[in-house]
Amino acid sequence: MSGYCRVAIGHPVHGPYHDDEHGFPVDDDRVLFERLILEINQAGLSWLTVLQKREAFRKAYSGFDPAKVARYDDKDRVRLMADAGIIRNRLKIGAAIHNAQVVLDLRKSHGSFAAWIAAQHPLTKEAWVKLFRKTFRFTGGEIVGEFLMSIGYLPGAHAEDCPIYRKTLKLKPAWKTRG
Repeated sequence: MSGYCRVAIGHPVHGPYHDDEHGFPVDDDRVLFERLILEINQAGLSWLTVLQKREAFRKAYSGFDPAKVARYDDKDRVRLMADAGIIRNRLKIGAAIHNAQVVLDLRKSHGSFAAWIAAQHPLTKEAWVKLFRKTFRFTGGEIVGEFLMSIGYLPGAHAEDCPIYRKTLKLKPAWKTRG
């Protein structure tokens, strides 16, 4: 076994995320928005740090409801910058608010964030990165790759010898059904 699987299996924080979420197909806009925000906030930090702060993020960002976050104003930015439970970075906070507004626009044009992602499939990782950089803020190659891997659009979330690998395959992740 290699990579995240080796670190996560049996770990009190990584384990539940690895076993029940990482690499599983997602079609819920709130979950997709949460994953995007968490991946953005992980930049420069460990995934463990982000997972440990996940509940604080959920509370600070209105349960990751894009419609609520899209309406955040300067008062909310100040509140978020003062919240020691989350990662307090102006660029990441600004990206969360902007990206929530983008998600609302994607709902108008495609019905949902999930439908927009599905409409782009299949793309190479490089094409996904280019698209996300054009569409969202604070979405570099590593962030986009990890986000798409975490929601089943790119392979690599689990090693082939990981028991969760077989579990995710049964759910027909997008990376396995290339269009």
